[in-house]
Amino acid sequence: MHQFNSGESAIIIAIIIAYIAVTSWLTLRLRSRNSEQFMVGSRAMPAAVIGILLMSEFIGAKSTVGTSQEAFNYGMAAAWSVIGAAVGFLLYGLFFVRRLYASGAFTISGAIEQKFGRSTKITVSLIMIYALLLVNVGNYVSGAAALSTVLKVDLTMGMLIIAVVSTFYYVFGGLKGVAYVTILHSAVKVLGIALILGVALSMTGGITPMVEALPPEYFSLTGRIGVPTILAWVIGTIGAIFSTQFIMQAIAANKDEAAAQRSTFYAAALCFPLGIALGLVGVAAKFLNPTGNSLYALPMFLQAMNPWLAGLVTTSLVASVFVSVSTVALAIASLIVKDFYVPYARPTPQREFQMTRWISLAIGFAPLIFVFFVPEILKLSFFTRALRLSISIVAVMGFYLPFFRSSRGATLGLIASALATTAWYLLNNPYSIDNMYIAAITPALVLVVERLLQGGRAPAEAAPQGR
Repeated sequence: MHQFNSGESAIIIAIIIAYIAVTSWLTLRLRSRNSEQFMVGSRAMPAAVIGILLMSEFIGAKSTVGTSQEAFNYGMAAAWSVIGAAVGFLLYGLFFVRRLYASGAFTISGAIEQKFGRSTKITVSLIMIYALLLVNVGNYVSGAAALSTVLKVDLTMGMLIIAVVSTFYYVFGGLKGVAYVTILHSAVKVLGIALILGVALSMTGGITPMVEALPPEYFSLTGRIGVPTILAWVIGTIGAIFSTQFIMQAIAANKDEAAAQRSTFYAAALCFPLGIALGLVGVAAKFLNPTGNSLYALPMFLQAMNPWLAGLVTTSLVASVFVSVSTVALAIASLIVKDFYVPYARPTPQREFQMTRWISLAIGFAPLIFVFFVPEILKLSFFTRALRLSISIVAVMGFYLPFFRSSRGATLGLIASALATTAWYLLNNPYSIDNMYIAAITPALVLVVERLLQGGRAPAEAAPQGR
């Protein structure tokens, strides 16, 4: 594979700069002008726009680069990391989204407060902020890997570029601006993945040579990953979809409950084919360069393109990064502002909007502190989903099992789950038990034990709050 010369690199850089300039202009044109637009787009967004936003978040830079990296190491079964999102959005739309929309809350902590009270709300908010901060750490690393391949910059400079541009998008755009600009980002991203897959299959001579040359498990349903890990991925992704702040925030931006449900179905339909495509790209990289660095399984194909196509594909990866970072940072800002700043400062609407932007600015650069401690991207991704899965377990029990609506039990269960899941992840999943199972079992077990200790008394439900 050839290396781009200075002229070719200049073309690629020019394409990226032009794209950033155009989308920045659109962001300013569509920018949020008050807190309502910043947080939930004034609850007037079309279902199709929200569906694309949901898909783009779960198939962002981390999933795009991370799934190909995992497929390089373990085979096509890595596609389950994205296909799980299709399953999750379908179940979310069928069983949960109408209840959450009807709650009137646009933070997951606010919805849980209605069932368990304020102490549980604060616990949920802190765990979610912790998990989403780690999500953006992974986004910065995966995005920088793509940028460094073509722009010939080191990972640190790549992450700094991502921090500056993404922070501009969401600080000025808010949910309203980010959602509409995401339409363009997503179109470019899907086109970029299609081009990478086309180049990869052209270089390998199709799928058949790969099937013949690589071990059989590279094209099996479970591969070298195994059923327990794949099941943990799917469970974790479903749990993350059910509980993640930016998912609920996007859902709240729909016009009504029916539109909210349709948006999740759109997202499910878009996730499945992209998962297969990313798996094939990673396997093709293994076939062509078996001793290469798996982190560059997807970016390596940029070197085989002419500079114009490479510029378009690099732009698609950049767009993927911007969507992921912007929506996650927006979710963190919403939790900090609504759960901590507003209750204690009681600001005017104008002051709240101003502080939201200052807080958002700090959030955009915070992941840069932690990016050098990141292991494999996909493993970090699923650890953050495990943290969010524990919130889903508590939320589902609160909505569907009223006898387990204990504020004390929910709070203790969430704290125990966060600590146990983190410890299990840092110990590299002892006894081959994925940390996802620790996250799922711990809060449910604490709630059940707490219920038994209550001696059969039904817990009082927190007073509901209107929209």
